Amino acid sequence: MYESPISLEETCLDVICDNILTYIEPQILTKNGWTTNIEGSDCYDDERSDKRYKFRDSDIFLINRVSEKLMDKMMEKRILCDATLNIFSERNTKLKTVKIKNCKVTKCGLEILRQHKITDLEIVNLKNVSIGDILDCLGDWSLQNLVNANFAKCTFADMFRYSFFTKLVILKSLKSLNLSYTELNQSTLKIICENLGNLEHIDISGTQVRDLKPLCMLSEKLVALSLCDSIGAIEHLIPTLKQMSGLKLLDVSLFNEKLDAHKIIATRPIILQLLNTESLMPNLVSLDISGWKEVVPRESLLTFIKNHPKLEFLGIVLNDVTFESAFCDSTASNYVRNIKTAGLGNEEQIKVTLQCYKERSNYVQKALYHLFQLTSSFSEARPDIFKLVLPVMEAHSSRFGVQMAATACLYNLTRGDLSKNIHPKSLSKGVNLTLIAMESFPDEFQLQKNSLLTLCSDRILQEVQFDRYRCARLVLDALCGFEDANMNRMAVAICSILASKVSTEETSELGARPVYMRKLLAMVQSKVESRLSDITLKFTLSALWNLTDESASTCAVFLEQNGANLFLNVLRVFRNNSPIETKVLGLLNNIAEVIKLRQSLINDSLINELFHLLRSENIDVSYFAAGIIAHITSDGDETWKITAHSRAEMLEELAQVVSQWKVPESEMVAYRSFKPFFPLLRVDMDYQVQLWAVWAVHHVCTKNPKRYCQMLYDERGHTLLNDLLNFGDTHPDIKHISRQILDTLNQNGIHA
Repeated sequence: MYESPISLEETCLDVICDNILTYIEPQILTKNGWTTNIEGSDCYDDERSDKRYKFRDSDIFLINRVSEKLMDKMMEKRILCDATLNIFSERNTKLKTVKIKNCKVTKCGLEILRQHKITDLEIVNLKNVSIGDILDCLGDWSLQNLVNANFAKCTFADMFRYSFFTKLVILKSLKSLNLSYTELNQSTLKIICENLGNLEHIDISGTQVRDLKPLCMLSEKLVALSLCDSIGAIEHLIPTLKQMSGLKLLDVSLFNEKLDAHKIIATRPIILQLLNTESLMPNLVSLDISGWKEVVPRESLLTFIKNHPKLEFLGIVLNDVTFESAFCDSTASNYVRNIKTAGLGNEEQIKVTLQCYKERSNYVQKALYHLFQLTSSFSEARPDIFKLVLPVMEAHSSRFGVQMAATACLYNLTRGDLSKNIHPKSLSKGVNLTLIAMESFPDEFQLQKNSLLTLCSDRILQEVQFDRYRCARLVLDALCGFEDANMNRMAVAICSILASKVSTEETSELGARPVYMRKLLAMVQSKVESRLSDITLKFTLSALWNLTDESASTCAVFLEQNGANLFLNVLRVFRNNSPIETKVLGLLNNIAEVIKLRQSLINDSLINELFHLLRSENIDVSYFAAGIIAHITSDGDETWKITAHSRAEMLEELAQVVSQWKVPESEMVAYRSFKPFFPLLRVDMDYQVQLWAVWAVHHVCTKNPKRYCQMLYDERGHTLLNDLLNFGDTHPDIKHISRQILDTLNQNGIHA
């Protein structure tokens, strides 16, 4: 299964939100009124009442659909606050449906809603604003024409009840009202039922309501009733339902794990009565009895379904009946068909559960646990399921059980080649959520291991966008936090790739942390002691090589932790093992590039090894050995303290070896910059040193001209080559290769 590309509209909204300050500018309240802040600002997530934003282009206008999608996207990206809400003025936008959830928004920010004609309003879980304040922010048209209002998890507190009630009873057009998990009480419910006669949907889940009789005043129009976690109100459920023949949706599920167990037991007979009363709710389309566990007998439920032929949705999450063949086995003779069922019994039930109950952490955790068991055997990519895991993982980032199961599911859904058929944007979000899980639960071994399993993917590490520095840091933290061979292997494999993809400043921050360096060197030491040249050793050496690349601070920490002596032992123990030798010499080459550090490499033991490795049949080994020699000999005779081989002898050997190299078919090495070569290209430098440097530059420029020709020109390297050509005493071989390099630049459109 393949996933369709992201729409152009969605991509544009992402770009706008990711670069929001390109399109909006701050205003500051002064004694002269609102004034554009000419100094600019990059801090929009604050609570200053004297600051707001507006579009830089005051004439811009976004149509209704785009305006609403922009607000949704800003909320998703967590950049919606009082200051940024101001961009949604009637001059620039048009809003009919407003959804604001879990944001740092106050009454001050919501005042902008007064400018719009709103028919659908969803203000959920705002801690700094009351329901009365929300209603005060609506214009007269909105109050008279509002059709749907959702104030779930908001508060009635800190307001004058008179103000609230007078506003509430004005909502004469209201057809749907959600006051779940608020302080809604019996008297307020009675007022609502008396004054809002057009209500068709009402959600009073988790409130203080204990008597459902007021709902009978709405019996002629009410089609949907939600009573989740309302054990106290269920006592009057059956008499009330008998008067609601038009009811199509009923939710009496249980979600709150802290509910009184004794009360739950006491109300079980009412749920059974609900299922066994034949003439109750003849028009029912949706029934949710999730959470009642062993209360629901199979036969009672099957009879209820038979008596309600219009039923289209059934919620039985956490109920034992979810695993009965009648609901989860399509081959069973009594299998219930044509009903969308939320449960845990099979893949379809689990998918529906994840779709319908994103906010219910215990439902989600169980669903992900059972999904993990199913995905273990998946042989085809399932982007549809992958996209279902992400929202619930994001919604419950602090819930360990959810994150544990979610990280396991993400691995199963992306392992091997499965990730190739999942859209990069979905993978990017999955990686970011995985990193959040790693940050939230650093001491949980299995969760960290799940995360590394997901991240250890070529597709993800090479092609997907995410914060690679943050990822590398978290992976190294996991490496240092646990002693596990598999985790070690995955962690160094990930770091070996990421370290080459982050900036030199970021590699320096990572590599300069002694705790990371000690761990990596300890892993190398253990392989030396066991004389085991395995994939873990190779990944570890690659990680160290990339971390020290153009990072003097990392090289210094490497030397402080006795890395040079350890690497000398690696060369001795794994002699003639070309892949190992190449990585060791590559790192030592990084140290040799640092003028103040390379003196630590000038000792008889290492020089003897380099003298031998110069003649290696493997050109990679010979190349890096030559590079180290070129750098350490470039400082002149006065720094040469070696007795085994004179500097002149090393230079002569260097020239002979480089002159005999055959050009390899592929690029041997990748460079971030040519700047380490420039001191070697001075006109007064020994020609043997120059020879290695121009050979190296020529090699990468011819093998990968698209990358390196422009880099050489941008760094002004061509001027050094021209200096060599124009200097009378330059060796003919140096002039010849320098001219070849400049010709290559010209052939690629760079006139140097």
